Amino acid sequence: MSTIASRNKIQTSIYAAVVVFLAYTMIFGFRKSFTVATFDGITVWGYSYKTLLVISQVLGYMLAKFYGVKYIAELKRHGRWVTILVLTGISWLSWLCFALVPVPYNIIFLFINGFPLGMLWGVVFSYVEGRRGTDFIGATLAVSFIFASGFVRSAGGWLMLEFGVTEYWVPFFTGLLFAGPLLLFVFLMEKIPPPDAGDIAERMERTPMSKAQRQTFVRAFLPGLAACILIYTFATIFRDIRDNFGADMWKEMGFFNQPSIFSKTETPITLIILILIGSMVMIRDSYKALITAHVFIGMGFLLAGLSTLAFAGGYIAPIWWMATVGLGLYMVYIPFNAVFFERLIATFKYAGNVGFLIYLADSFGYIGSVGVLLSKEIFKVKLNWVSFFSNSVMGLSAIGLVLTAFSAIYFARKYKQSKVV
Repeated sequence: MSTIASRNKIQTSIYAAVVVFLAYTMIFGFRKSFTVATFDGITVWGYSYKTLLVISQVLGYMLAKFYGVKYIAELKRHGRWVTILVLTGISWLSWLCFALVPVPYNIIFLFINGFPLGMLWGVVFSYVEGRRGTDFIGATLAVSFIFASGFVRSAGGWLMLEFGVTEYWVPFFTGLLFAGPLLLFVFLMEKIPPPDAGDIAERMERTPMSKAQRQTFVRAFLPGLAACILIYTFATIFRDIRDNFGADMWKEMGFFNQPSIFSKTETPITLIILILIGSMVMIRDSYKALITAHVFIGMGFLLAGLSTLAFAGGYIAPIWWMATVGLGLYMVYIPFNAVFFERLIATFKYAGNVGFLIYLADSFGYIGSVGVLLSKEIFKVKLNWVSFFSNSVMGLSAIGLVLTAFSAIYFARKYKQSKVV
C-alpha cells in the first residue's frame, strides 16, 4: 500500500470511529437517563416501581435481540439512515407517553422504548465492520456506551438539579438535548466509504446471511459459541445491574445528588478500554487477535474479582471500586461487541456479518438480566445492591475464568484443525 493510500486509510478509520462514537452516544440519550432517578418509595402491585421500569425496558431490548438475529443478519446496506431515525423517533415518543400517562400504566412505554433501541447497535455497526481498521473503529463504537451511560445520566441529573425537571419528564427532555446532534451524526455516518478490496481480502466480505447460513455457522462452532454466550450473559447481567442501579449503589455508599460521579468513573474506563481494544488493530493475524481477545477477557474477570475482594475487605474506597469493577466487566463485555466476532469470522474465513453473532449473544445476555430482576421481585428478595453486586461479581469472576480458558482452547484446536485440512 502506498504512503498516500495508507494515510487515506488511517484518515477514513479515524473519521468513521469519531462519527459512530458520537452517533451511538446520541442514541444512548434516548435510553438510559431514567436510571438517574430512584423513584423512592413507589411500589406497584407490591413490587419496586423502578425495578418494573427496568424490567419492562430490558424485556423490549431482549425481544429486539432475538428478532435482530434475523433482522440484522439480513440487513441491506441501503436506507439504514431512515431505519435509525424511525427507530429512535419511536423510542423518543415512548418517553413522552411515559411522562403523560400515570403510574402504573406508563410502565408499558419502557418496553416500547427498549424494542426499537435494541435494534440500533447492529445497524450502526454495519457501517464499519469488515475493515482492516474495524478493531479500532469497533472499539471506539463499543466504548461509546460506557461513556454515554455516564454522560447521559449526568445530563439527566443536571436537568433535575438545575431546571427542576421531574423524574418522569427527564427521559423526554434528555432526548430533546440529543435529537439535533443525532441528525448530524447520522448524516455523517452515511458518508463513510464502504470497505475496499484490501479490506475484503483480509477480513472477508460482509454479506447478509440466510437462515441456512446462520444454522451452518452455529453448528460449526457450537461448543465455543456456547462458552462465549455464557461469558457474555454473565457480563451483560452485571453490566446492566451496575448501569441500571448505579444510582442506588452510590446512594447506599453515601454519594447522593452528585450527577458528575457517573462521568468521573465512566470516562477513565472509556479511555482505558479504547486503548486496550483499539490497539488490537495492530495485530494483522486474526487468529492471534482472537486469542488476544480471550486474554483481555480473562484479565477483566481477574480485575473485577480482585477489586471487589479488596473493596469487601475495606482496602479500597467506593469510587475506586466502582471504577475498577466497571473496567473489569467492560474488559469482558466490550471485546464481544468490537473485535471478538469480527476476528472469528476473519480467522475461519466465513462470509457473513458480525451483527448476527452479536445479536445471538445479546439475546441470551438479556434473558439473564431479565431473569435476575424478575427473581428479585417475584421472590420478594430485599437487596442491598452493593452487597448483592459485590458478592455476585466474585463468584462470576471465578466461573468466567474457567469458561474463558475453555473457549480459548476450543478455538485454538479448531484453528489447528482447519490448517491441517
